[in-house]
This record gives sequence, structure tokens and C-alpha cells, in this order.
Amino acid sequence: MHATPADPRPEVRPSLVRAAGFAYFPIALVARLPFAMMVVGMLTLVVSARGSLALGGLTAATTGLGTAVVGPLLGAAADRFGQRRVLLVAGTANSLLLLAIAWLAFAPVADAAVLVAAFLIGASMPQVAPLSRSRLVAIVTRIHPDDRRAPAVNGVMAYESAADEIVFVFGPVIVGLLATTMNAAAPVIGAAVLALVFVTAFALHPTARTVARPHGDAPAAVPGQAPARELFRLPVLAPVAGALGMGLFFGAMLTSLTSFMAERGIAEQAGLVYGAMGIGSAAFALGVALFPPRFTLPARWLTFGGILVAGTTPLPFAGNVAAIVGCLLVIGVGIGPTLVTQYSLAAVHSPRGRSATVMTMLGSAVVVGQSAASALTGLLADAAGASVALYAPFAAAAIVLVAGIVNATGTRR
Repeated sequence: MHATPADPRPEVRPSLVRAAGFAYFPIALVARLPFAMMVVGMLTLVVSARGSLALGGLTAATTGLGTAVVGPLLGAAADRFGQRRVLLVAGTANSLLLLAIAWLAFAPVADAAVLVAAFLIGASMPQVAPLSRSRLVAIVTRIHPDDRRAPAVNGVMAYESAADEIVFVFGPVIVGLLATTMNAAAPVIGAAVLALVFVTAFALHPTARTVARPHGDAPAAVPGQAPARELFRLPVLAPVAGALGMGLFFGAMLTSLTSFMAERGIAEQAGLVYGAMGIGSAAFALGVALFPPRFTLPARWLTFGGILVAGTTPLPFAGNVAAIVGCLLVIGVGIGPTLVTQYSLAAVHSPRGRSATVMTMLGSAVVVGQSAASALTGLLADAAGASVALYAPFAAAAIVLVAGIVNATGTRR
């Protein structure tokens, strides 16, 4: 008898890129751009059309309120009815509402009509980023054994957070370019077109089936789904509070930086300076995948949250653009890894069958924080100047660090 020779071909390890498909990643990246353009785009539109900075800030805050109130409900609906249906309905409605407010802002209608439309836009905003995280975690769970699952999930969160950083940095830049080269309504109309095309493509992508409801089309409760009260435990709420702090930071930093640049007559360059923070943040977010397992998630939050606080401390004392850029480079080191850690903790502690809900809770917290901080910091800058407004990013960073301390002590206990 002759022994059967061993198969000389090397073992092919499962790949997330192959499992999701190469087209998935650019589609998911562009599909989240309308989300990143929303707050700045609405602010630009209303200020230009109505001539009121106060109304513009209120409109942006109302948009964030709609996302905060309804966003987690869209995540819960995706867990219950499947992502595809929810995204198609929300994306279509959001596109139509964006076109409507582009007309309403210039129409002879009451300010209340604009605010109602803004709330509905925030409420219907497709939750692409959190639903993408939910899909990729589901794929990782399916293709990787238990011993390789944790680092793979960390890699997913690193990529997703870097993608968020890219769109949240370049979203405002795109708004500025469209508003400057065309008109104030162009960013909102552009967001409507992007939402209709790319959110639809994201909804119809085959990966939507990886998180489809496991019990056919029956609208009954999903078998094995944890009760809703599991969402209100400290391991879930602490990352949500941390994400709220990150949203507060984004809104406070961009608004106070814009005020700082405006006092020097170069307000149009605020987006370029802001980008210095985003580039470093995206790079360090991707680097999280290389951290050793003994560098635990709570320890990472405390470490990089501390860097975030350290970078914001000298902001009020920066006397020139170069000093601001130096602070932003340090801040970028802290932002990316902190966001990755918050989402990783949320993925680890998501109740069974509630992944999309938890991810949308974090995404909504970022948006409502950004909207609220943009409005409040704008009022502070108008009343007291940029040097005082630059204390707002430090306050937001402190909230992020405190949430990390609560998470570390609470989970240890």
C-alpha cells in the first residue's frame, strides 16, 4: 500500500475581506458620509438662508436630538426585522427630507417648519456606521474560532473607527467646498444624493444577510434575544457615556477652532487645521489592532483618554495656529484608540441579539454630543471669545476620561 501524500497546498485562513467582499468597504465608507455632513451642512444652510447663527445652531442641535431619540430605535428595528428593510426605508425617507429642507430654508415658512424637518432628518438618518460594525462582528464570529475571535473583533473596531475618523474629518471639508463653490443648499442636496445611492447599495449588499433575523419573516420576538433591560447595565452604558463625551469633544473642538481662526481672519482654513487631528487619529486607530492582549480594553481607555485630556489642556493658552496644530497632533493620538476601545467594549458586552441596538446607541451618542456642543460652544464663543471657548474641548475630554474610570472600576467590581 502506498501512503496518501499530504496535501502540499498551504492552509487558507479565513479572511474578513474575502468574506465581506471587496466592494463592501468603499460602499460602507461613502454611505456614512451623509451622517458626517449632516450637522455642519444644516448649520451652513440655515445660517446662509435665514441669516441667524442662533437658529442655525438650534437647527443643528434639533437634528442631533432626532438622531438621539430615534437612532437606537432604528438599531432595535434592525435587530428585529433585519437591516435591509430598515435601511431602505430610512435612507429613502432621509433623502426626501434633505431635499425638502433645502427648499424650506429659503421658503417663506416659519422657523418651526425648518426645526420640524431637521428633527425628522436626524430621526431618519441611516445608521450605517453602527450597522456596519454589527455586520463585520457577525462575520468575524462566523469565520473565526474562539481563540482568534477577540483580536479579529479588535481589528474590525480599529478599521471602523478609522473609517469614522476619515468621514468626520472630510465631511465638514466637503460641506465647505460645496457651499463655497456652489451654494449653501449644495451640501444638503449632495448628502441626499449620497444617501439615496450608497445607503441603498449598503442595504442591498449580501452582508446584510449575516445579521438577518434568524426566524424567517415572522415579526415575533427573535429567539434567544436578550431582554431590553440588559441594555441598561453599566458595561453597556459606560461606553455610551464615553461616546457622548467624544461627540461633545468633536462639536466643541470644531466650533472653538472655527472661532479661533475667524478671529484671525482665516475662518475658511479651520477645516484644514482640524484635519491635522484626524490624520493622526485614523493612523493610531488602525494601530490598535497591534496592541498585545495584556493591554486590556479598560486600560487602553484610561491611557488614551488621559492623552486626550493632556492634549486639550494647553488649548486656551495657544496664541497662534502652529500651537493649535501641535495640540491637535497630540489630541489625535488619543482620539482614535479611545473610540476603538469604546466600540470594542460595546461589542464585548452587547446583550445577545442586541448588537445593532448597542452600536446605534453609541453612534447616536456621538451625534447628539456633537450637535449639543456645537450649539453651546458657538454661544460661548460669541459671548466670551475663542480663548474661553477653547476650554470646552477640555471639558469634553474630561467627561471621556471620567467615563473610562467609571467603566474600569465598575467592570472590575
